[in-house]
Amino acid sequence: MPASTVGIFTITEKARRRDFLLRNPLFQDVPAEILDSLVEITSLRHLPDRARLYEKGAPPDGMYAVLKGCIRASSTTAEGREALLALFEEGCWFGESSALEGTPRNYQADAQGDCELLFVPRDRLTDLLEAQPTLYRYIIPFLCQRIRLSTLLLENNALLTMEERLASRLLLLAQNILQGANALPRQTLKVSQENLSLMLGTSRQSINKVLRDWERSGLIELHYSNITLCDLDALQRLAAPD
Repeated sequence: MPASTVGIFTITEKARRRDFLLRNPLFQDVPAEILDSLVEITSLRHLPDRARLYEKGAPPDGMYAVLKGCIRASSTTAEGREALLALFEEGCWFGESSALEGTPRNYQADAQGDCELLFVPRDRLTDLLEAQPTLYRYIIPFLCQRIRLSTLLLENNALLTMEERLASRLLLLAQNILQGANALPRQTLKVSQENLSLMLGTSRQSINKVLRDWERSGLIELHYSNITLCDLDALQRLAAPD
């Protein structure tokens, strides 16, 4: 069972908090006075490796962003079967749906490696939204992006083969779409074959076989806990067959 202790500290460097928010395109056009108010309500949380941030079904305390490390969003059955829903890497925001709606968490969140998180408490965010409703204009596109991603994953699960779903997931990880950024795709992914198998609901052996075939074909290179994508165009063709 992961540890449940979360260290909480206040960020005193307002410039650092502001800089982090401005790295995300969703916040770059927020009016300065609203951005200042948002910076004021944030705090920093440190989560050691394998510690649990919150349980599935827990009441929403707020929304988070990853400054350092990675957060695993997963769901586990009573029999111990795990589905890995997402890996939130540096720059990613998460927990926004339950925080804004006031509903229980629909997945458990655990640290993968030592993590540093930016925390926006729900009560203070609600007060800020009531005082500055213009902020909704910048949050709504973020929520729409998440809906589009969920729809894409549902479509992939229903229509694509395992190999096609694997290519699609690698491309999504390369784009780091959960950041809300429009940066160029990353070529090297810090993702294990075990995590890929949990994401796709298949065995690690099946994932390994496909990846080894792709490595022999020059599409990827496999390293310890890393995958380098060598031919993004070929992976795109695999992910979107005619």
